[in-house]
Amino acid sequence: MILEICANSFESAMAAQKGGAHRIELCAELQVGGLTPSFGLLEKVLSEITIPVYALIRPRSGNFTYSKTEVDIMLKDIKQCKKMGVKGIVSGALTSENDIDIEVTKQLLTASEGMDFTFHRAFDWCRNPIDALKILENLGIKRVLTSGQKPTAFEGLELLKELKSLSTTIKIMPGGGINVENVMAFKEAGFTEIHSSASQKIQTLPFSPKVSMQSSLEEGIISHSSEEKIREILFKIA
Repeated sequence: MILEICANSFESAMAAQKGGAHRIELCAELQVGGLTPSFGLLEKVLSEITIPVYALIRPRSGNFTYSKTEVDIMLKDIKQCKKMGVKGIVSGALTSENDIDIEVTKQLLTASEGMDFTFHRAFDWCRNPIDALKILENLGIKRVLTSGQKPTAFEGLELLKELKSLSTTIKIMPGGGINVENVMAFKEAGFTEIHSSASQKIQTLPFSPKVSMQSSLEEGIISHSSEEKIREILFKIA
């Protein structure tokens, strides 16, 4: 069973490698669902991490419906990732009605040629997941990261199992709240890949600042993937 770690920093990427994870999805701002990592971070990770690194391509939070300018930026980011030696791209796009944006997804997939491609959790917003799965299969997508359209993958397990049973060419990779307590449910259901941040939160400020710089998050909290939690998950599924 492959464990992909959603790493939001160099520290998280290093913890993933030391903990024995098989692959990294590198991103920034995990608290808003993840954004495209900086090229400085990518360069640092690629120079010191030996396990495969996939890059999340998402220019902003808010939704998955992108303007032409935003799509252009995403395509440029993918091009740069390819030059840097990134092994895979994690991305996707929806229409304003929350259906798969076929044309934009085609562009993202074409730009990612030569790299592995995962359609990310935008899938969890799709109005009809079964129809969305068929569309992605027709596009040639090989992997979908999804929580089964629930807040956590464990809650969405029934839909995840249904999607797996219906898929002929797409690998369904559960992700969202997977931890050592629930990971066996996914192994027993026959999934071969899982996605987890395995993170721990650390308060870095001794007291609250005068002015908040974040709209909805507690100031001073930094989240990193935990090498210990990664090892625990891998030991559980061994």
